Amino acid sequence: MPYATTNPYTGELLKTFPDATDAEIDRALTDAHAAFLAWRETPFAHRAGVMQKAADILRAEADAYARLLTLEMGKLFTEAKAEVELSARIFEYYAEKAEALLAPEKLPVADPAEGEAVLVCEPLGVLLAIEPWNFPYYQIARIIAPQLSAGNTMLLKHASNVPQCAAAFEGLMRQAGLPDGAFRNLYATRDQIERILNDPRVHGVALTGSEAAGAVIAAQAGKALKKSTMELGGADAFVVLADADMDKTVKWAVFGRHWNGGQVCVSSKRMIIVDEVYDQFLDRYINGVAGLKAGDPFDAATTLAPLSSQGAADEVKQKIREAVAHGAKAIEVGPKVPNQGAFVQPTILMEVGEDNPARYWEFFGPVSMLFRAKDEDDAVRIANDSPFGLGGSVFTRDTQRGAAVAARISTGMVFVNHPTMVKADLPFGGIRRSGYGRELLGLGIKEFVNHKLIDVVDIDAPF
Repeated sequence: MPYATTNPYTGELLKTFPDATDAEIDRALTDAHAAFLAWRETPFAHRAGVMQKAADILRAEADAYARLLTLEMGKLFTEAKAEVELSARIFEYYAEKAEALLAPEKLPVADPAEGEAVLVCEPLGVLLAIEPWNFPYYQIARIIAPQLSAGNTMLLKHASNVPQCAAAFEGLMRQAGLPDGAFRNLYATRDQIERILNDPRVHGVALTGSEAAGAVIAAQAGKALKKSTMELGGADAFVVLADADMDKTVKWAVFGRHWNGGQVCVSSKRMIIVDEVYDQFLDRYINGVAGLKAGDPFDAATTLAPLSSQGAADEVKQKIREAVAHGAKAIEVGPKVPNQGAFVQPTILMEVGEDNPARYWEFFGPVSMLFRAKDEDDAVRIANDSPFGLGGSVFTRDTQRGAAVAARISTGMVFVNHPTMVKADLPFGGIRRSGYGRELLGLGIKEFVNHKLIDVVDIDAPF
């Protein structure tokens, strides 16, 4: 797919960009490695200044950065501004915390003869980030802020439909004072990605994307003996217990499934409601979804965005048809969405049996799967009946009970009385087919460092 900006609301092709040449790839690799040799020696205070400057620029120019998000992938302008702020907070977090997170750790050795053992964190070198279109800035920020702070340098291969967002972030980091070559956006082809991974100057790859893309890149990285982290798909469970505050629960359900047009890996895709309150939840949820207003994402009155492209919308519609063909019941909800734009009619899927393959799919759009659970134990069983394991949530008035249920749900993140949350100071990642590795906090900054032991031993040799 060529790198191009196509407005998802108007369908207008606005700008195209040529693929990178092999010479450009080679030059970027050379520049990134040269930058690393200097950047790894740069004091934390200077790195922190660059991160803080990036945060300051994003805030000062928030509207301009947000407009580009809405233009390229159709995100509501209000949500686009929130993404800009979230990205700024991530930069700010590492400006404040990176040095302490990577501080040398003295090990409590059992025998004095083992010496004075210290664990230090050293950067690895050049890293490749492969990022998706649904959060064009946040996805970049959550990998480059920690890794640049750690002393690594970065190459970016972004999604083909957000090329201007990718270029904007390269410009942002240059304006913030990052040395030339330390972060470079590349309009790379798939063949060039493998070329990059096989270069000995590259020491790791972080990918956020589909299972299919993750499987390919993980295999290529493994073959090249390079470290990788994978943040892949999700089908988060939204568990509603009998004592849940129904007004609050339904509002969070509508938001949790439909923010960013439903194109979120941690969206509340599977709603699992205990039998006692299922009908009540269903009625209120239908009314809540029906209240969404699809339209121009720049219009403040719009609450449901178009999908990122017509191709994405067509794929979701086809998945709905396949789910129904395998026995599911589909209910379209709310006023008809506009004919203009890459919209999908909000849809609720019910009676999705265990023999229906759609039960185990990820719907990347405004499609909700609802499941009736016999009781709490059955709700946990349904929640864990998924190939994914990214996020999830439990709704109940008894928060201690909610935490106990959350402990039984097999995912990387579970929230009580809130859909899966994305913040600068919370870790992010999953298990099973949702990937491996963690981003943000100390977990994220230490994914691509050398955990090196330095042990000072001063004893006589045995002979």
